[in-house]
Amino acid sequence: MPVDMPARGEVHSLGQAIERLRHSWGWIVAFGAILNLAGLIALGSVMVATLAAVTIVGAMMILGGVAELAMGFRARDWGHFILWILGGLLYVAAGIFVLVNPLLASVVLTLLLGAGLVAAALVRFYLAFQLPPSQPRTLVFLTALVTGIMGIIIISGWPRDSFWVLGLILAIDLMFHGIGWMIFGFWLRTIHRRAA
Repeated sequence: MPVDMPARGEVHSLGQAIERLRHSWGWIVAFGAILNLAGLIALGSVMVATLAAVTIVGAMMILGGVAELAMGFRARDWGHFILWILGGLLYVAAGIFVLVNPLLASVVLTLLLGAGLVAAALVRFYLAFQLPPSQPRTLVFLTALVTGIMGIIIISGWPRDSFWVLGLILAIDLMFHGIGWMIFGFWLRTIHRRAA
């Protein structure tokens, strides 16, 4: 058994994981820089980034549908078999539709995104009112407000803005992830230097 492999039943800790990662801080920073570069490229061409995001969604839908079909064939009774097979076929069909017509799919996905954000905002407002008075509600209200505004902006520009909204969100997401990985890598570097 390799030295790095924990023995069966051994409890892992966050400290042990960080200790193993601190020597790889340079790779983590480089990974973050690559994500930032990808985000900047996506920001430079949001239409292509939208098509890439929609294509990935379509491919994942097909994979999910195939997995559901496999589960259906393993079902022990007809009721579950039919539900799994129908669900899998719908997922595969939707994924093929997305891959064949990504522009129309981006219109549908953008509307779903806007509606999902508005629904999430309503749930957050409800949850904020359910918090006890001693709990800080302001942050929950603020996140609900920002989420709702984003959803309303997306819906109000639909379908005209559908061809760039998903690409813009993908670009911003890549850059924030990249910044997060770089910060984590540089933090590991400071730990590595202190330990040396």
